[in-house]
Amino acid sequence: MFDKLIGVEERFIDVEKLLSDPKIVQDREAYQKYVREHGELNKIVTVYRQYKQTLGALEESQELLKDADPEIKELARDEIAGLTREKETLEVDLKRLLLPKDPNDSKNVILEIRAGTGGEEAALFAGDLFRMYSRYAENRAWKVEVMTHHPTGVGGLKEVIAMINGKGAYSVFKYESGTHRVQRVPTTEAQGRIHTSAVTVAVLPEAEEVDIAIDSAEIKVDVYRSTGPGGQSVNTTDSAVRITHLPSGLVVTCQDEKSQLKNKLKAMKVLRARLLDQMISEQNEKRSEERKSQVGTGDRSGRIRTYNFPQGRVTDHRIGLTLYKLESILQGELDEILDNLIAYYQAQDLQKVEEE
Repeated sequence: MFDKLIGVEERFIDVEKLLSDPKIVQDREAYQKYVREHGELNKIVTVYRQYKQTLGALEESQELLKDADPEIKELARDEIAGLTREKETLEVDLKRLLLPKDPNDSKNVILEIRAGTGGEEAALFAGDLFRMYSRYAENRAWKVEVMTHHPTGVGGLKEVIAMINGKGAYSVFKYESGTHRVQRVPTTEAQGRIHTSAVTVAVLPEAEEVDIAIDSAEIKVDVYRSTGPGGQSVNTTDSAVRITHLPSGLVVTCQDEKSQLKNKLKAMKVLRARLLDQMISEQNEKRSEERKSQVGTGDRSGRIRTYNFPQGRVTDHRIGLTLYKLESILQGELDEILDNLIAYYQAQDLQKVEEE
């Protein structure tokens, strides 16, 4: 670890010199690249330098144990105890900072929410989840753009696909992939019985054309008239688009825009994201990694969270976390859940690295 940290600090110094080079400053693209690298390295180097200072102070305190004065020895022992705790904390922080980063963490997100078992009640909860994620994104100053949606007659959503644009969006939203279960009394239920419904959430990193190249010969594009409520374009123009990726069999439809071209562009974004997600899943399987979580595996079959309305309770089953804050969570206050999930998976990664 220390050899790696020495290399990181050396690279940090090199990047600082590059950022003061007039040629680099004039090259906007290169300058921005080094600014981003400097920011990432700075997080590690700041902790590493603090760690080295702590080691130096610890060494000085250990020397004081040789002093003949008993009071100085006692003070030295107290200093050593505190510095040792600080050293151990910094070592954990450094290991966490040196963990391999998910290359998709900085990407935008394509969020897919679909009503599962539970009929109209599931569709209504799909709408609740979409509002929850939209508010969370807005609180982070991230932009939410609906790609396609299929509403029900009473305000629910059979399906909604949205793009969330924001730096680091995937790094937090990736923890939301899975089955979300809701327990509540439907408004249409006269006898007040609690129903259990399910909604599936898929979180895909946005794939640029450089990530996934799609040969035009490998896709079939069909156009048809939009269906469903709303708009003069419905059933009047062939603006809806269906794209079939022939090698994989993946099918994407989009009909939200009045323009056929805009629908096609949106559908291609969704298709690229699904193909990238499929590629990541295949790579994980080839590495024979256990599917311990929903993160980075594409496995969304497991129930990850339950929202219990009668008790005002939200339980994340992956980490055994229960919060009695249902209302605020549905208003987009997800930080407490996400912070705990991030800490849990980082601890798992640290344990794996130490075992290796």
